[in-house]
Amino acid sequence: MTSPQASFNPQLGFLPSADPLEKLPSDFSEWEDAATQLPKLLLSDRLHALFETLPPFPIEKLGSAAEVERAMVILSFIGHAYVWGASSPANSLPAILAVPWHQLSQILDRPPVLSYASYALHNWRRLEANRPVELGNIALLQNFWGGIDEEWFILIHVDIETRAIPAVSCLLPAQEAVTEKQSEKLIQNLSSIQNALKAMCLSLARMPEHCDPFIYYNRVRPFIHGWTNNPSLPDGLLYEGVTAYQNKAQKFRGETGAQSSIIPALDTLLGIAHKDDPLKEYLLEMRNYMPSQHRAFLDQIASGPSVRAFVQREHHDMPKLAETYNCCVMLIEKFRNMHLEFAARFIQQQSQSSQANPTDVGTGGTPFMTYLEKHKRETHQFLIE
Repeated sequence: MTSPQASFNPQLGFLPSADPLEKLPSDFSEWEDAATQLPKLLLSDRLHALFETLPPFPIEKLGSAAEVERAMVILSFIGHAYVWGASSPANSLPAILAVPWHQLSQILDRPPVLSYASYALHNWRRLEANRPVELGNIALLQNFWGGIDEEWFILIHVDIETRAIPAVSCLLPAQEAVTEKQSEKLIQNLSSIQNALKAMCLSLARMPEHCDPFIYYNRVRPFIHGWTNNPSLPDGLLYEGVTAYQNKAQKFRGETGAQSSIIPALDTLLGIAHKDDPLKEYLLEMRNYMPSQHRAFLDQIASGPSVRAFVQREHHDMPKLAETYNCCVMLIEKFRNMHLEFAARFIQQQSQSSQANPTDVGTGGTPFMTYLEKHKRETHQFLIE
């Protein structure tokens, strides 16, 4: 099937332009019921059998971009529950799950694995429709185990996306200011980005309020691993019935904040670059897991005029340019440092519970502490003196 692609408006940030669809039509009721019952099914000793008896997923009846995204949320959560929810990881996925999941991935142009887009961007609802999308007025549409720690962990990310909207909306205007050689206009846009980054840092700092490191590591994190560089699935995952994979196991990375488009967009605008090494290759690979519209927007920014070069050229005559630019860089460094500190507390310092949930490998399949430290260090190097 083909499905209309959702539009992207930088003025609305990277969250969907309309609130995510909460439920698919009645044709999908048994799949919706299975998704709703995940916290109960995960305690069942017949988890796999119950999933395998679901009726064929009627993908041809999906009629809008919102329905396709909702379907991707459902199949991604059910798929990861199937792989990680039993006593030992499953190394193959039955065709009843694998085939429609792959079909959706073709429509959305991102891999059949739980990505940030389905875990966070399209996985929330407002408690009161007339209030903003922010902590205190949002709840998840889909959980694994459920509980306050899982809920809060994901909602913090949704809140950060909201806080980033003023920054995202200023990216193209900032480049327009460079084209027009309007230093004051650029300062105004960089100041808005600076304020948004401050709000993002404040939101991230709230993570420990309701998400305990022990609970996160043992009850939240196990389900969001992928099948690249995970010791318990060294060969990847077999998607039964997917002819395009020719009966070969596939290796996809798990859900990670590196799949959010916020920091890559800000890095691109500010000219914060990373050395050509496996880390840079990983960051570029993460774009394959982003919504295609977000990838196109990142490419659009990358093809625009250089804000950094303009600031370097003009800041001697207008010191405020470098001052505002540097504030943005330092706040990105602060955000990355907070992320590094939380990764240490919530993952590295925990006691490893199983081979499937390593403390030295990220859900994206990387040596995450090394990478996060390198992110922070490289960001600092782009301050303008």
